[in-house]
Amino acid sequence: MSALPPIPGAVALPGGRQGSSQWTRAAAPVLIILVLAMMVLPLPTFLLDLLFTFNIALSVIVLLVALYTLKPLEFSVFPTILLVTTLLRLSLNVASTRVILLEGHTGPDAAGQVIEAFGHFLIGGNYAVGLIVFIILVVINFVVITKGAGRIAEVAARFTLDAMPGKQMAIDADLNAGLIREDEARARRQAIAAEADFYGSMDGASKFVRGDAIAGILIVVINIVGGLLIGMLQHGMGFGDATEAYVLLTIGDGLVAQIPALVISTAAGIVVSRAGSEQDLSDQFISQMFNRPAVMYITAGMIGLVGLIPGMPNLAFLAIAGGLGWLGWRTAQKQQQAAALPPPPPPARADPVEVGWNDVVPVDMLGLEVGYRLIPLVDRAQDGELLKRIRGIRKKVAQDLGFLVPAVHIRDNLELRPNAYRILLKGVDAGTGEVFPGMFLAINPGRVLGNLQGTATKDPAFGLPATWIDAGQRDQAQSLGYTVVDAGTVVATHLSNMIQSNAHELLGREETQALLDHIAKDSPKLVEDLVPRVLSLTVVQRVLQNLLSDGVHIRDMRTIIESLAEHGAKTQDPEELTTQVRVALGRAIMQAVFPGSGELPVIALDPTLEQMLTQMTQGRASDKGDRGDRQSEGAGLEPSLADNLLRQAANLAQVQEQSGQPAVLLVAPALRTLLMRFLKRAVPQLKVISHAEIPDSRTIRVVAVLGGRG
Repeated sequence: MSALPPIPGAVALPGGRQGSSQWTRAAAPVLIILVLAMMVLPLPTFLLDLLFTFNIALSVIVLLVALYTLKPLEFSVFPTILLVTTLLRLSLNVASTRVILLEGHTGPDAAGQVIEAFGHFLIGGNYAVGLIVFIILVVINFVVITKGAGRIAEVAARFTLDAMPGKQMAIDADLNAGLIREDEARARRQAIAAEADFYGSMDGASKFVRGDAIAGILIVVINIVGGLLIGMLQHGMGFGDATEAYVLLTIGDGLVAQIPALVISTAAGIVVSRAGSEQDLSDQFISQMFNRPAVMYITAGMIGLVGLIPGMPNLAFLAIAGGLGWLGWRTAQKQQQAAALPPPPPPARADPVEVGWNDVVPVDMLGLEVGYRLIPLVDRAQDGELLKRIRGIRKKVAQDLGFLVPAVHIRDNLELRPNAYRILLKGVDAGTGEVFPGMFLAINPGRVLGNLQGTATKDPAFGLPATWIDAGQRDQAQSLGYTVVDAGTVVATHLSNMIQSNAHELLGREETQALLDHIAKDSPKLVEDLVPRVLSLTVVQRVLQNLLSDGVHIRDMRTIIESLAEHGAKTQDPEELTTQVRVALGRAIMQAVFPGSGELPVIALDPTLEQMLTQMTQGRASDKGDRGDRQSEGAGLEPSLADNLLRQAANLAQVQEQSGQPAVLLVAPALRTLLMRFLKRAVPQLKVISHAEIPDSRTIRVVAVLGGRG
């Protein structure tokens, strides 16, 4: 798991294309389009010569890069290059075939000077020899080099995948032991994944070269047969003249394509057969093959003895034997001189770095971990849509609740499933889900007209039944009454709901102090008279947390501070202060529950039950100083009575919701905190308010009564 630096509102993964210009980004698409266009558009012979020369130069560049590459991953783009170069050769074959068949009867230079040169200079103008050379090159490329490179890539990919769990565990062990930091662990995990992807891609890319070799043979056969038919039937040429003209051009064209293909295949074999090393191929050849004098002496002796046999090419054998003997003597001299030098002083032993406070990583207040397939949603370089949504969520929550929630720290976690995500609250798992980019989640709000084909699931935010569908089913799902959202919206909604329901835990002392400092800019005297003269910051924080836990926003901080300043001199109990603040905020509380100015349909307590609970509360309050009891610890109800109350409350709340009205329980002020905490877990949709919180301008209407034994 790797951490990413925070940004305002969210944290994005670093991008890899920030330094590239628009021309660089457009180069690859333009090149592919031009290559494909060559298959359709006729090309003049001069342009064919230029492109054939470019193809040869490109193959040499690829070979040299492969020779100087130290590790395979340094040339990770090689599978794509293999595809592009193969496509380029085939496009040139198609373009040259068109010219050969159209203009082959005019002479050996009909298809350009490059093909003519390969047809005359390399094979001496003998098309039979050229055909044999072409077949040999294809066999070498197809049977030997490409097949071997593909087999190496296949085995390497299999072994790399098998070794991935062990390598991941080793990285986790080093990270847990403190031997490496998290950024280094992330880099090593990415290298392991990239290595497996590279060898897997090379295994598939080798099929390109194999198919290219087969296509080369077919193109040569088609060109020969087609050229002979065109020459004899359309241009009236004799069989011998047509054979000499068309076959020679066809073989030259095949050699122009197969020689670069052979070079590219050699580069592929070199890349996949190399093990990671800090030396390039030349240094490895010299240091590992010609660095042992004994090997050079024995080889020189054997070659020299063969050179003394009568009838053998004595000069060649003896010259090679003398050169190997001199190389062995020179190597032995260098090794003796190196041994005679005094050994270098041992490096100064660095004192081990002591563990410090910098090694203690603080826990993020809010975190979001995503699988690797969801990284584009949070990657700033790819304009991840989820980043903008998270900024919007923080802004909306700040406007609704009245304080700024901490930034969301986003990390990629390879331990998660590729499409999974996890929301963390103070380092603890607070919610999980799985989304599929490119697909849509059709949520069933309860009244739909039909079913959808897709993957059944549940909305991670609210637990509603839902189905993952393709983009093509979006309109159908909306017409059936489903609520259709994309993957980014699913994660954003889940995160927003999690923030709203846990807002009281996100309001720490720093956030409380920042909120008071913000109010003090406009009303400095108001804040100064409260903290720390009347109440401590801890008490103010606790009151604000209680309000948020009850679902009451704290936007009206002026009223909250004035109420705390008024009652703070009488009591320091956060619960009692919360009750007084709720009374002061009664108008806002009722407006949030019952918008408008109409009657308030509420659920009332049975008078007998209310009297019994009031007596129990007063009795416990009288013992509070002696036993340290709190109202939140329960009212000591009988189990059967408590179970009956919970069941009745859930039924009444469901009836209110089905009628389109909010579920509100109206109780005496002394019982509000007690019943709110008693009913909150079992019936979270039921709001508990007290008589004192209802403004004088609003009237109530009792629609149901809670109480009695069921």
